[in-house]
Amino acid sequence: MNNLPQTTQHRLQRIPQIPSVWEGDRRSVAGLRGRIPGNPEQEECIIWVDGSQGVVRAMDVAPSHAGPEAVVRTLLRAIETPHSPAQPARPQKIVVRNRELQFFLRGALQTLDISIDYAPDLPLIDQLFRSFETVEDTRPPALPEHYEPLLMETAHEVAQAAPWDILADYDIIAVEFNRWGIDTLYCCAMGMSGEEYGLLLYRSLESLKQFRQAALHEQSSHLLEQAFLAQDCWFLNFEFTDDLDEYDDDFEEDDTEGALTLPRYGSIHPYEGIRPFLDEEEAKIVYYGIQAFLRFFERNKLSLTEEIIDKIQRYHRFTDMSENGEPKLINLKVSTLPELTAELIEGLEIEEDEDNKVRFPLGDDLIPENSFLSLGIIPWNTLEKLQHNPKTYYPSHHVIPKGEGMPVVVVQTSRPKAKQMIQTLQEAGNVQGICFNPGEDPWEELMYDLGILQTGDHSLFIFGEFMQEDRDHQQARKKWDQRCQQTGGYCGLVVAMGVTGSSRGNPTLKDMLAVFEAQYLEPKALAMGILQLMPESELD
Repeated sequence: MNNLPQTTQHRLQRIPQIPSVWEGDRRSVAGLRGRIPGNPEQEECIIWVDGSQGVVRAMDVAPSHAGPEAVVRTLLRAIETPHSPAQPARPQKIVVRNRELQFFLRGALQTLDISIDYAPDLPLIDQLFRSFETVEDTRPPALPEHYEPLLMETAHEVAQAAPWDILADYDIIAVEFNRWGIDTLYCCAMGMSGEEYGLLLYRSLESLKQFRQAALHEQSSHLLEQAFLAQDCWFLNFEFTDDLDEYDDDFEEDDTEGALTLPRYGSIHPYEGIRPFLDEEEAKIVYYGIQAFLRFFERNKLSLTEEIIDKIQRYHRFTDMSENGEPKLINLKVSTLPELTAELIEGLEIEEDEDNKVRFPLGDDLIPENSFLSLGIIPWNTLEKLQHNPKTYYPSHHVIPKGEGMPVVVVQTSRPKAKQMIQTLQEAGNVQGICFNPGEDPWEELMYDLGILQTGDHSLFIFGEFMQEDRDHQQARKKWDQRCQQTGGYCGLVVAMGVTGSSRGNPTLKDMLAVFEAQYLEPKALAMGILQLMPESELD
């Protein structure tokens, strides 16, 4: 056991001791906040309560695997910097309900003249947690009982359809209700950028436009948060995880992507902020709105893949059984809004000044000849080791680790050529994005995946040409897409040496001379369409 430093002991001994008894415990937060999205570890609440004054002196949340040291840390805060209105003080006695914790505290606090006792029950903390649970029980359910299975199945259908693979966030689909107090919902698919996945159902066109304007112009994170909370919409969000055991009751598995999706429904309004539940009236509107969107999407998917989507208008009928148990036919009009899409795209183009415009032609001289190219993954623990070396690691943004590790494009060459490549990327502002854009050879009638790097100065470099029909590439690309989906689009480029040595094709940690963080880009983000291989004479 590590004893408290002598200086800390002296400091605590100078704090006055009061004739009070404190209760201390650590308990699971599962009953208080439900399961925690995106956190695979169960968390516990550590709490210290003054039984004489009836106040909570300190409370903290720690992972369940944290040792008893976490309890001591919270206790020291209860002594030195307690929650208001309590004043710094040492108790005369401490009571805990865990024998091991009792013995640990006796050793850790042996110089502080505090009696450490055991009791099987802690009345004050028990009562406090019962009140927490009562508050939790009074909260409305996330979804009404009648609509919960319908909306969860609908969320699974959305995850399987993956509209974000085809529709950008400016491709707005309108669903006209003209009933239940709703005129039109404006549906926006999120996920093409690989950051967030889901659907937004705006209740007003004005709200949609205002948020996009704010998102384009505001640089302050505080103002961006204000703009986000000023939206007027319902939402369906997804989170991706690999931990089935932790969330098996709430997740549906998407067999096509090999990922698990945790759907979350809710509402955003300027007066309410984010509300993580729907009442019955809202649930009905959201259910039929998303179902109409899905039918429209599935039946017009080919037309929606066009770079410029034309005006499409369809009517979809549903049978509503919610009123008095009698079936009622409802007819919803669903349509694309090409004029609105053009307006939103124009707003994006106005923001893009001359320095930020994509530079053509594509550079094809970045990757050294005879390099070995592959798509792979760096485990998070290996990446952590590389991050400690500023000469190797080139970060772009802070990311919370998700999935197996960081998906990477690996370029392995000789040491001098790798150094030259790294210097070129540094001078171009490092790597900003990685994209696979379709390409074709019209003479040979062959289709390619062109691997493209976008640098900080918005230059574009081809790093590889891969035959779309090649099975090895198809499998590698599928794994790459799945991993990028799990990390929210976070990926990277590894530049390594050792192409002629024993580590060819599988560079070791010491072979990796640079790791550039990047964001996975969909082809629509670069807006280049299908690139054609042209004869050299036509390029001169």
